Amino acid sequence: MHVAPVGGTAVQDHVALAEIELCGDLIIAASAAQDRLSLESIDEVLRVAEERDASGG
Repeated sequence: MHVAPVGGTAVQDHVALAEIELCGDLIIAASAAQDRLSLESIDEVLRVAEERDASGG
């Protein structure tokens, strides 16, 4: 049986991890909401305006 060595060998996909975090944020927001999330609420959860402001658009 082969066991992966401890430390230093894990490959992380930072984009995938960020997408997973955003999906989790959406799931939390949707479960806390009384109704369906509006498009504005989804944009707020996904921090769309912050990204737009940071990119100068």
